[in-house]
Amino acid sequence: MRLILADDAVLLREGLASLLRDAGHEVVAAVGDAPALIEAVAEHRPDVAVVDVRMPPTHTDDGLRAALRIRESWPAVGVLVLSQYVDKTYAATLLAGTEGGLGYLLKDRVSEVAEFLESLERVRGGGTVIDPEVVRQLLARTTHADPLRTLTERETQVLGHLAQGYANAAIAAALHISLSTVEKHINAIFDKLDLPATPVYSRRVLAILRYLDG
Repeated sequence: MRLILADDAVLLREGLASLLRDAGHEVVAAVGDAPALIEAVAEHRPDVAVVDVRMPPTHTDDGLRAALRIRESWPAVGVLVLSQYVDKTYAATLLAGTEGGLGYLLKDRVSEVAEFLESLERVRGGGTVIDPEVVRQLLARTTHADPLRTLTERETQVLGHLAQGYANAAIAAALHISLSTVEKHINAIFDKLDLPATPVYSRRVLAILRYLDG
C-alpha cells in the first residue's frame, strides 16, 4: 500500500512511518502541515492518506479541511483521519455524503498495531472505519427522542459493528448469527431510522450519521 502521512508531531510521524514500512507498506511522503499534504497527494496519488485533524498553519481543523479537499479532488484516495479526542462535529463533517474510503480513529488506536493496519486496509478497500470509542461515546449521547432508542439490543449491536466498518459477514461471525439474520437486522435498522433506499447516498453511512446527530 502506498501511503502519505500528515502530522505536525515529528516523533509520531516518524514512528508511524517506521511502523508502516516494517509492515511492508510504502510511505511516499511524510509532511507536517495541510498545504504540504495537498501538494503531496497531488504529486503521488497514494492509496491512503493518514491525516491529523489539527495541523499548521492554524492548528485548528486544517487537517480535516485538507481531508475533505482530497476526497473532493481525488476520490480514489482513501483518507484515514486521526484525532486526539472524540469530536462529533469533525466526524460528521468527514462522513457526510460519501460512499466510503474513509476512517476516523483516535490516535491511541495506532498503538494497537494489528487493528490499525486492518483499518488502513478497509479504508483502501472503500470501507468506512470509525473508532469504537467514538461509537461508544456517541451512543451515550443519545436522547429520549432519538430514533436509535427504538432499536432492539441486537439491532443496536449490529449497528455498532456497522459504525466500526464491519462487513455483513464479519458482523455475523462476531455476533455468532447467520448472514441472513444480519441482513434482516440491517433492514430493520434502516426502516426504524427512516432511511430510504437511494442511489445517491449509502444507507450504511447515513445510519452512522444518525449516531453523530444523536
